[in-house]
Formats: sequence, C-alpha cells, structure tokens
Amino acid sequence: MVTPEIYGAANDWLQSGPWSGTVGRAFVAALIVGGAFLLSQALRLGLAPLRKRHIPAAPLIYVVEKVGGYAILVAGLLAGISTLGVNLSSLTVFAGATGVGLGLGLQGVVKEFVSGLVLIFDPAIQIGDFIEVDGDIRGEVVEIGPRAMRLRTNDNLNVVIPNSIMTQSRVTNWTYNEQSRRIHVPFSVAEEADKAMVRDVVMAAAKGLPFTLPDVDVRKTQVWLTGFGGDGLDFELVVWPTLESSRHARTMHAAYTWAIHEALREAGIPNSTPQMDLRVRSLFGREGEHAFHALKLIERPQQRRTGRAKPAPNDAAAAVYDDADRERRQREAEPKTRDRRS
Repeated sequence: MVTPEIYGAANDWLQSGPWSGTVGRAFVAALIVGGAFLLSQALRLGLAPLRKRHIPAAPLIYVVEKVGGYAILVAGLLAGISTLGVNLSSLTVFAGATGVGLGLGLQGVVKEFVSGLVLIFDPAIQIGDFIEVDGDIRGEVVEIGPRAMRLRTNDNLNVVIPNSIMTQSRVTNWTYNEQSRRIHVPFSVAEEADKAMVRDVVMAAAKGLPFTLPDVDVRKTQVWLTGFGGDGLDFELVVWPTLESSRHARTMHAAYTWAIHEALREAGIPNSTPQMDLRVRSLFGREGEHAFHALKLIERPQQRRTGRAKPAPNDAAAAVYDDADRERRQREAEPKTRDRRS
C-alpha cells in the first residue's frame, strides 16, 4: 500500500537532484509519451475483442477505438512537450510562421488523415462490409487507418487504397444494411427454343443451388427475355442469393452460369450460334439448285452426337461455401495477426 510518506518522498525525489534538470525532464516526458502510446494500444486491444462479440455495435466501437487512440496520443505528446518546459502558448507564433511550409509539405498526409476520419464516421462504409471500388476491386473492409483503407479480396489479397480515393470514388456496398442483393445472370438460346420450357428449366436450376433465397412476395426468382434477333434469344436469370454469398459475386455468378448451362444441355435446348444467310439469286445465268451445284457446294449431313456428356461437378457452387468459411476464419484471426505485428 502506498502511504502518504512514500508518496511525498517519491515526489521530493523527482523534484530534486538530476530529475529537476533537462535530462530529468526529458526522461519524464519520454515516460509520458510512452505511457500514452501504451494506453492507446491497451484501448485498441481491449476494444477489438469487444467489437467482434457485439456485431451490431461494432461500427461505434471502432470509432471509439480509433478516435480515442488518436486523442490519447495527441494528449500524451502535448503533455510531454509541456513537461520539457516548453510553453505551449508560445508555439502559436512558431506554428503560424511554419504553417504554410508544413501545409505545403504535409498536405497529402493531412488529406489522407482527414479522409480517414470521414470514412470512420461514415455509416455507408463500415468494418466488415464487402464493397466494390470503381467496378474493379472487390473486398471486405478490414481496417480504416490514418492513411489508407485495407481490403481483403476473395483471393486472399490485401489491397491498400488511400483514404482520399475512397471518398472520391464510386463505391458499391454489397452488404449495406445486411440485406441481400438481386443479381442478373445473362444467357442465350437458339431462336426456335420454347420460351416457357427455357424459363422452367433455368428457374429449377437456380432454385436447386443452396444459396438461392426462397421466393416471397417482394423477392422472386425470375427469367427475363431481354432481346431477340438473328443470333437467338437473350435471357437473364434474375435471382436473390443469400447475404453471405453476396460477398463472392464472381464465384456466385460462375455457379449460376454453370448450373444454367448444365440444365439447358440436359433439357436438349440448343444454345444460340451466330449465323449468316447468303442469298444468291443468279450466278452465271443459273438460279436455284443449278447455281448451288455450279459453286460445287454439296450439302453434307450433320453428324449427330451419340449419348450425352457426363454432368460435371459445379466447382463454383462449392467455392462459395469454401470461400465463406475461409473468410470467417480470417476474420476471427485478424485481431491476433495485428497484435503480433504490434
């Protein structure tokens, strides 16, 4: 137990001897700054597990973690400078004299830092969201730092994007408000195909995938005819997948495309093929079959395939669940990885 006598002796010891000089004040200032750094790290380590346990409050906890850490570091730095005997009010003149130079030299750093604060308080992009930047980069938001945001893609690549780019680019949030998103999968069939049969076959194939949500009044799986012409009929499968599978847009799209192709082939519905009709009315004074034989074009019977090809496994459908499980494990291990780096 610390008694008043021990506290008074320690205080007298710090205010006398070498601690009252420049070296002593520098040592105390270093202790204050170091203590502020350790306190900010303790705040981060304490709130990171809490953020993972309380998912609904995770964005607010992350804001407290980041802003609180920055505030502790700034307060510790100012206290350390004051301990050195520097009058903080006198720094106003120095700051005014050098503000222009620092502004020009550090404007990029300040820009990224301010953009990072904007992203932290922006409810449209939060930690754990799966976003798409400019239609090119897709990944889960892992960290919003003072300089850049870090995304982890489905290929387990960590992409670092400057904060200012995130505030100025077009960003698609695939998991905003924790709701599913409708996707469109295009496909084509021959023009003579039965549209009703195409619809039934494709819808059955889509509903056969386990990550397709069941139909409700405001959310249904549908097949749309989007175009027709000489090359065939153009359709789109319009489907609502589960929220977790929405984090794997390309894999999910490949799974639906595979399932559609397999279903159409099993039903005997031919794919659309580009074709060109050439009409020859007269050739060297000959018409009809005489012109055809003059060109020595002999019609050859088409070879028919015997038997049906063996159905192949839909690897993309399995990859949706494999990727989701891998990302869940990485999400749980993320705080531990950051702790080792610290």
